[in-house]
Parts: sequence; C-alpha cells; structure tokens
Amino acid sequence: MAMVIPRSLVGQSTIQKITKKLVRKTAKKTVKAATASTVALLSLLSLSGCAGSNLGDRVGQSLEPDPQLAERANRNSPSESTNSDTADDQRITVRPATDTDQNATEDSDESDTETTTDLDGDSQSSNQAADYIDLDKAPEEIRPYLADLIALEVLTVRSPTPTSENATPSPPLANEFRPNQATTRREYARWLLAANNRFYQGTPNRRIRPGVTSSQPVFQDVPVSDADFAAIQGLAEAGIIPSSLTGSSTTITFRPDAPLTRKDLLLWKVPLDTRQPLPEATATAVRQAWSFQDTDTIEPRVAQALIADHQLGDFSNIRRTFGYTTLFQPDKAATRAETAAVLWRFGNPAEGITANEVLNPTASATTTDSEDNE
Repeated sequence: MAMVIPRSLVGQSTIQKITKKLVRKTAKKTVKAATASTVALLSLLSLSGCAGSNLGDRVGQSLEPDPQLAERANRNSPSESTNSDTADDQRITVRPATDTDQNATEDSDESDTETTTDLDGDSQSSNQAADYIDLDKAPEEIRPYLADLIALEVLTVRSPTPTSENATPSPPLANEFRPNQATTRREYARWLLAANNRFYQGTPNRRIRPGVTSSQPVFQDVPVSDADFAAIQGLAEAGIIPSSLTGSSTTITFRPDAPLTRKDLLLWKVPLDTRQPLPEATATAVRQAWSFQDTDTIEPRVAQALIADHQLGDFSNIRRTFGYTTLFQPDKAATRAETAAVLWRFGNPAEGITANEVLNPTASATTTDSEDNE
C-alpha cells in the first residue's frame, strides 16, 4: 500500500527526487508496454530458460488473450478455421432433406409394394394379392388361381393392356390388376416364361432360356431394346411361339401390344404341359372331343393343341379356364384372369405341378406321401 506523506513534512529537494523516480518508473512501464510484443517475439527462443522469472511471467501474460473477449467471440461466431476446413466437404456430401425424400420414406413405410424398372424405363409392379382392390371382379372360380400366381410374383404388370390394337385405356392405379382386361401378347410371353421357370426352378432341363442381346431378333417389331425381348426371343428360339424359326416364313412380326387370342393362349401353353410334339388332328376330331360348334373356324395347328389339351383330362387348360362350353371362339381376346387360370398348372395328368404347390412345397410333399401310403 502506498504511503501518503504530507508535503509539509518533507523538503523541496526530497519532493523533486521522489517525482523524478516516479517519472522514470512510469517511463519504463510505458516503454515495456509499448515494446511488449517486440520483446515477446525476440525472447521466444529464450523463454524456456526464463521459466519462473519476472520477464517470462510478464511476456506470457501479455500474450494471453482476454478470457472474456475470447469467450464472447466463441459464443457469437463459429470457428473460422473449422468452417474453412469443412466447407468443401459440406458442399459435396451434405444435402438437406426435401419433400420428395420425406414422401419416399413415408411410402416405403406404409406400403409393401415393390417396383422395378424395365429396359424401356416403365415401372413394373410386383404387388401381392392383398394389395389389389379389384380381384373380386374376376370370375369366382378363377380368383384362387390369380391369388397364387400374384403371390409367386410371376404376373408382373407394367403398362395398361389395350382391348384392341387401337384402343388406349386409362392407366390403372397401382392397386388395380384389372382381371377382366385383355392380356397383351407381350404380357403373356413375359408371364409364360416367368411361370414355367418359377415352377421348374429346381429342374434346369425344363426351364426356358431367355433370349440374349447378342442374338439376331426373330421378330422385326421386337428389337433387342424392347423390355420383353428376352422373354419373346427365348420362347421363339425354344419353338414355343410360331416364327420363321419354326418354318412359318410369313410370321416376321410379333405384334407385342395386340390382344392375346384364345387360340394363342392355348397354342403356346400346351407344349409346355405335354413336353412332346402335338398330335395330328382334324376338325372332325376336335368336334368329337369337345363338341365345339365353331370347329370350322379353328386353324389346323390350333386343332392339334385342342386335341392335346383334351388328353390332359381333368387337368385340361380349357376346362380349368372356361368351364363347360360348346364354343371355343379362337379369335376372342383372353383376359388376365383367364390367362392366370391357364398358367396355374403345368404338366400332364401323371406328372404336374400347380402354383399352390410351389407356394406350399411342404404341404404338397405331405399330401403326396399320404397318398403313396394308401
């Protein structure tokens, strides 16, 4: 604590001496304060040797930031160095969530519907039977066939099916199957190959090899870029679909978007049931076998398929699909529901497999063992 001495108790000379000392001390402090930074820089190399000294302490204190200012700066603004180091990374990797992202997440959580994309960019639905709201519009006898095949994911729906070549129906909703709508030829080719290969997944010698892009297209209107090229080309190369490869020189186009007729529905499927050449047939033989009133309108090749189908007995495609009928109507468009009924079973009376058995292989094996024991 400084002592205050009354001026009356000291002489004039003493006061002058004290004043000079105070001036010198103040000057020294001023010089030290003004040159603190310079002294600090010049003495950096020797600070380690001055540890504990007055000079080291003073220089160290002069270099320390004001704690309050530092705290305020940290509180009011982020670190510039951090922003500089991470700015480029943030511009590359950080993207704010959008409404589209949120909707996509909500749709994924709320629906089990899966969608894939074909080569032509069209979406292809793989809904389960429970996802469709219009399956009850199909004939009651056919609904179980539809449900089984949809569960197997072989009836993929990609685009609206026209009821005629020039028709343009309104696009279906995601939860509509439209079972009474006409099947297109491309759809049937896609479903036929998919069903056959799914049913015989463990039997390679019964599977159909899809066409490869290195092959020369069989049909002029089904190029390699077509979404269903693999199925259509594969069936043609296997001799299932009539083409120039089977000796039909006039069949150079496939007309993939045309409605599938009943005659083609049967003609493409029966060879995959019998696994042998179609039998000889005449209009009279067809009439005797089926009692059809329109046998005169049936082409010879189709008549062969009709006789072969009749030999399947209770497993006949016609009986399963159309029930009892005295008219075949070969050129009538086949519906999606009727197509499903045809595809529900493959094989002859002695050896066959159904979609239900593919879905429940354990139950099928148990039933077979029980019948063998009897």
